Amino acid sequence: MIFKSLKQNIDIEDDKFNELYPVRIKRLSKRHWTPVVIAKIAADYLVDKPNQKILDIGAGVGKFCLVGAATTKGIFYGVEQRASLTKLSKKIAEKHNINNVEFIHSNITEISFSDYDAFYFYNSFFENIDTSCPIDKKILPKNELFLTYSNYVRDQLNKTPKNTRLVTYWSTWEEIPESFDLKYTACDGLLNFWKKR
Repeated sequence: MIFKSLKQNIDIEDDKFNELYPVRIKRLSKRHWTPVVIAKIAADYLVDKPNQKILDIGAGVGKFCLVGAATTKGIFYGVEQRASLTKLSKKIAEKHNINNVEFIHSNITEISFSDYDAFYFYNSFFENIDTSCPIDKKILPKNELFLTYSNYVRDQLNKTPKNTRLVTYWSTWEEIPESFDLKYTACDGLLNFWKKR
């Protein structure tokens, strides 16, 4: 019902969407997972033509990808270093027949951005700096990883072709190369839309 409504452009409240997840995952939602309304706006900007390949950098439980896949004609790829979250995302996609989405269990430093057309980033690396709300205890935060990952993403984005689109949410902009121009912002500056010149 949730995905049917999304496909029909009917608004879904976050609490309703989060019913797809176990209680532990729901508790982390406000801090770590993209709100449905943000996911719809971001996906709409990133998918400027059918079959665009969109990479979610640090997909978590796949919420952005699932919403984007249900509301656009893009193909969504979520890379996530936690195997349990990738498994959960895949399970939800399969159960609800969301076929234009794929979840990849990998570290971002093993992903080549040349395989994708546009990118979404919801400050995935900040958990290495702010440890007040950990996702789990399996991956230990390290301050230096914030810069390592941010530098990798910036380098990969810098290699993308002209007109590549990027959306950032709650970002420190550490990962944005100078080759990207800020096109506009929303949500009091928290949601930012970029394009490579």
